[in-house]
This record gives sequence, structure tokens and C-alpha cells, in this order.
Amino acid sequence: MKRFAVIGLGRFGKKLAIALAMSGAEVIAIDKDRSEVELIRDQVSHAVRLDSTDEEALKAQGVEKVDVAIVGIGQGHGGGQGFESAILTVVNLKQMGIKQIYARAEDPIAGEVFTKVGTTEVIYPEIESAQRWAYKLIAPQIGEKIDFAPGYSLARIKAPASFDCKTVMDLQLRQKYNVNLVAIKRGEHSKTKKSEKSEKSGIINVPMPNTVVYVGDILMVAGSDADLAKLPQE
Repeated sequence: MKRFAVIGLGRFGKKLAIALAMSGAEVIAIDKDRSEVELIRDQVSHAVRLDSTDEEALKAQGVEKVDVAIVGIGQGHGGGQGFESAILTVVNLKQMGIKQIYARAEDPIAGEVFTKVGTTEVIYPEIESAQRWAYKLIAPQIGEKIDFAPGYSLARIKAPASFDCKTVMDLQLRQKYNVNLVAIKRGEHSKTKKSEKSEKSGIINVPMPNTVVYVGDILMVAGSDADLAKLPQE
């Protein structure tokens, strides 16, 4: 189970923390405002009031052990104090050794600053919803996703190493994960045999039970968002 820290429980941070928790993740929700912490306490694994610019306070709550940290501190008020706090928080998280740090920015200039201090990726909530980000964080193996009904999607995933040199029948995607394989696009380094040369770097519109999948192939799969999120990452 992935562990997340969501720091800053404004509208975006609160929705993101709840969405991650509902997906089964362990979530530490953090804010300086006690009332915001109380509002979310029963909906996440752990909610705590603290100043995220205090590295020792973060460590006391075990934040250095999370897999992913999201800094959602509001930056549009307090004479720039919010932005400054967000930057210091990212620096603290980086020094604590957290490898995946995401930060909410209100404009591209703020985003550039976050990138320079070591943020993995910048989130612009005016463009991207908290729900979309929750799914992206829970299931990073899922690339582009097209929603065709509530809770159901056609998704693009890169075949992980565990799929390498296995046939469609061997993978049993429908039986194991309840998803359907729609098409395959061969990756650049597919180890296809000479008899399959015509398929190399091409599109297989109708994968057959004996079609071999190679690591790096692009698979188009359809199913519920919950089932797609269970597909292996490695």
C-alpha cells in the first residue's frame, strides 16, 4: 500500500486526500489550521495540525516514511507567505529524502520555482482535477485515459517487465484483473521473431491468445477505473 502525505487542506488538498484514502491508500493529512484538520480527521488514516516549514515536526509524524508527498498550500493570500511556506515545505521534504514530491501552483511562474527547488511535478488545479491526480498517483502505470462511462475507461499502459515474452493467454488479463485487451502497439525494442516482423513497431488491432507481449509494448485496455488501477507496475 502506498503512503501519501497531503500538506495543505484547502479545497484541492482536502479533495485529493479524501480521494486517495477512498482508493485504499494510507494518507497523512497536514494543515496549520486546526479546524481543517478536524474536518478531515475521520476520512483519512491520520490528520495532524503542524507547521510544515518545521522539518522536525514533519519527522515526528513519520512524514519521511511516505512514498509520495503533495504540497497543496494556498499561495494567493498572506502577502506571499503561503508561497514561501510551500517552497520551504518542498525543500524540507527533499532534504528528508522523499523522492516523489508534487506541488500545487497557481501560475506558471510559481510552477517554475517549484521545479527549480526539486519538485517532481507541478499541479495546476485550475486545469487538472484532484480526482484525476488521485488516480494518477494511485496508478502511475496508466498513461492516457479516455472515460467512456462513469467509472469506466479505455486506458493506455506500457507493458511492464513482468509481461515480457508472455502470450495474451498467459497474461489472463480478463481473468486476473477483469480488464479487456483491445489493441497492442509494438514498442521500439520489441523482441519479435522474424515471423512477426510485420507486427514490429506496428499496431495489432485484434490480439490473439498466442500473441506475444514484450516489455515496453503499449497496451490499450478497457475496464473499470478500479480494476485498471490494479494492473501491475513492474
